[in-house]
Amino acid sequence: MLGRYAMLLFAVFACSTAAILIKVSTTHPTLLGALRLLIAAVLLAPLAWRDHRKLPGKFTVVHAQRIVWPAFVLAAHFVSWGFGARMTLSAQASLVVNLAPVALPFFLHALVGERITPREISGTVLALCGVLLLGARDAFVPGGDVWGNVVCFGSMLLFAWYLALGRRNRDFPTLWLYVVPVYAVAGAVCLVVSLPWIGRFEFASTREWMLIAGLAVVPTIVGHSLLNLSMRHLRGQVVSLCNVGQFVFAGALAWLLFDEVPRPIFYLASALVVAGVAMVVLRAPAQPRMR
Repeated sequence: MLGRYAMLLFAVFACSTAAILIKVSTTHPTLLGALRLLIAAVLLAPLAWRDHRKLPGKFTVVHAQRIVWPAFVLAAHFVSWGFGARMTLSAQASLVVNLAPVALPFFLHALVGERITPREISGTVLALCGVLLLGARDAFVPGGDVWGNVVCFGSMLLFAWYLALGRRNRDFPTLWLYVVPVYAVAGAVCLVVSLPWIGRFEFASTREWMLIAGLAVVPTIVGHSLLNLSMRHLRGQVVSLCNVGQFVFAGALAWLLFDEVPRPIFYLASALVVAGVAMVVLRAPAQPRMR
């Protein structure tokens, strides 16, 4: 059991590096998202091909059609996250974008009919108070990052939407036959959107290619894969709550690398956000209740 928790902790750390790598990179966020997703899709393609050969005919045209919408939502999430991570402090950006467990019940209610509990509503209100506290402070102080908070919050909603779509598509033959095509299509969408800026990319820059490869491998493949593995061995509520702790790792790395020090009000807002998420995930019903 200790090893499983260590794996979860490493997964959260791996995912937290995304904010740092995005901020260090100079590539336009749309192209950065495209390359990150396409490299991840290429590296994971052997797993999808293995499953396709084991289950011939199981991935149908209908499945291919159903990955389009999640791919567009994921593409929008990666692009907005690329902008948001550069617009505010790394710890703050990670805190806001990882509020997805709070928003997820509302998307599941709309998409698959799962009922929302009063506790989920109360937790959401509490977490939003923390985000509003950050936004209010930034709105009235010169040099604040209010728009960074707004973009990160929008990116969080997109990610929660993507997760809810994944829940609706849980009948796919295997995880890799869903994730890899979604990554590939989302990367292609980002690539098309990034065409106006592709001429500015430093194709000869080893540094940029290493940062992009790092984004594809560390947070996307290693981090997300280990989180999925943790979900198989640990309670989903525990995994969701621990994943919110990405802002701790991101803040520590940003302090070491960029000398970023969050403002005092950030800690109060963080406490409200974590308390709100805890209310939602720690008392979640064992089985979803349908409306």
